[in-house]
Amino acid sequence: MNHKPKLELTWIGKDKQPKLEPRILIEDPEKSYGDKNTENMLIYGDNLLALKALEQDFAGKIKCAAIDPPYNTGSAFEHYDDSIEHSLWLSLMRDRLQIIHGLLSEDGTIWVCIDDNEGHYLKILCDEIFGRQCFVATVIWRSTDNSNNDAKQFSVDHNMILVYSKTSNWRSKRLMPDDSKRKHFKNPDNDPKGPYFDGNPISSPHFRQNLCYDVISPQGNIIKFPTNGWRWSKERMQEMIEKGEIRFTQDGKSIRRRTYLQEQGGLPPSTLWFDLSETGHNRQAKYEQKNLFPEWTKEEWFQTPKPEKLLQKILMIATDEGDWTLDSFLGSGTTAAVAQKMNRRWIGIELGEHCHTHCIPRLQKVCDGTDQGGISPSVPSREGQGVGWKGGGGFKYYYLAPSLLKQDKYNNWVINPEYNGNMLASAMAKHEGFRYQPDEQIYWKQGQSTEKDFIYTTTQFITVETLDRIHEEMQSGESLLICCKSFSKACDYSYSNITIKKIPKMLLGRCEFGKEDYSLNIINMPVDPNEPDFIPMGIHPFGKGFNSIPSSKKKKNGKTEPNLFNSENGGEE
Repeated sequence: MNHKPKLELTWIGKDKQPKLEPRILIEDPEKSYGDKNTENMLIYGDNLLALKALEQDFAGKIKCAAIDPPYNTGSAFEHYDDSIEHSLWLSLMRDRLQIIHGLLSEDGTIWVCIDDNEGHYLKILCDEIFGRQCFVATVIWRSTDNSNNDAKQFSVDHNMILVYSKTSNWRSKRLMPDDSKRKHFKNPDNDPKGPYFDGNPISSPHFRQNLCYDVISPQGNIIKFPTNGWRWSKERMQEMIEKGEIRFTQDGKSIRRRTYLQEQGGLPPSTLWFDLSETGHNRQAKYEQKNLFPEWTKEEWFQTPKPEKLLQKILMIATDEGDWTLDSFLGSGTTAAVAQKMNRRWIGIELGEHCHTHCIPRLQKVCDGTDQGGISPSVPSREGQGVGWKGGGGFKYYYLAPSLLKQDKYNNWVINPEYNGNMLASAMAKHEGFRYQPDEQIYWKQGQSTEKDFIYTTTQFITVETLDRIHEEMQSGESLLICCKSFSKACDYSYSNITIKKIPKMLLGRCEFGKEDYSLNIINMPVDPNEPDFIPMGIHPFGKGFNSIPSSKKKKNGKTEPNLFNSENGGEE
């Protein structure tokens, strides 16, 4: 079979993708806060595994994913060859974007804040994952309020935001400009429909003659009007002309079309976000943090936060109240805080310790209403203005369960002893594609894949007598998968509607068990044998970047890898 060649971005290790274990999420009620019925989720853990954990319940439900991944400014990989550096970054992004694509709803979008270090490579990567036809725009955001006078070449005063939609027919929401920005919309004749833009004349030279019909102006001129002009019939159009609702040029030879601001619902958003009063800037984001936690020292600040106004504008364009938003690089919690204030449901994922030192206390203040910075104060529903936030809502704190299987002292894979019965049943349901929903009456109905297809997980030895009792309770058309540690050989093929499998044998080879960190993986990458050893120590707890230790001090038992892809670790300011 002949395959058409396609344009694609290639890099070292592109053909290697992780086989992710679908973990379950466990709530810690002591860290959850506010409304007990809230759906908002703060997840602590590796963001690739956390995204995988969301697939079953949130596939096709996320209206807006707004992420601020590491910009790959060179500090993370400075000791590696350039081709390795870019390859690692692209693989890390590819793995996460593929899952996010599946989580987006049909009318969903993703907004990725990035800079020139990887932005153009990321554009091509996103073309592959989302489809080039789903590219929406590159938004230019002025990220600083002052230029760098010491720059050797250019003072880089902007970041870019790549916007992609799940489907190619996505339409952005329109924004209502404030009075100072309505330059083209006026109402000199007090039109009851409100301010309007008196558009260019519509006349026959601009249209194909066979796509027009003739109407007569009040001056008696015959005008050829395009059939799709107002989508009115010729008779209806002539009636509107006679009633004076249709405006003409002074010579009466062409129609002028009014575009009403209210009817349009505002203006389509621009791709140039240079007005700092609408989107904020990096230094303002730090002030927001300082005002929220005045007791913190400068060293305790999160170093690369995003301003709340920036996220407000994104969510105004991409979502409605009640929609799901996702940030898998939550950092200091800006996306979650803004989503909460705008009455959107949200999911935030963060591995760094600032999940506890920054996100939790910040979001608690949002729920309490004591956070009156950022977009909280001022007038509601004005672009770039506050929302009049008074508090409310809450969030549930989750962490990733440990790997379901672990190796014992003989290197045999066994069920992790940290799993209790409920955790094991829930994990097996997820592995097998069932939704974990234990029946209150029938013990073996722990989860369903369809209305009549069930799963039952147990650590007990299954006998023929056990199967007989279960089969007697089963209704016509029902089927059951039993997952257990062991069972009698006589159970094999006892009933055509009951399948029985052993744990962990049934799971081996499906995914990578026992792996907790997908933030940086350089195994099997080409290495210069003459290059001195470099051991990454890990990310600074406040997101300041990466440090290293000399090879003479490296541990004999291996090396620690930095949690590169788990924080709001934007570019240098």
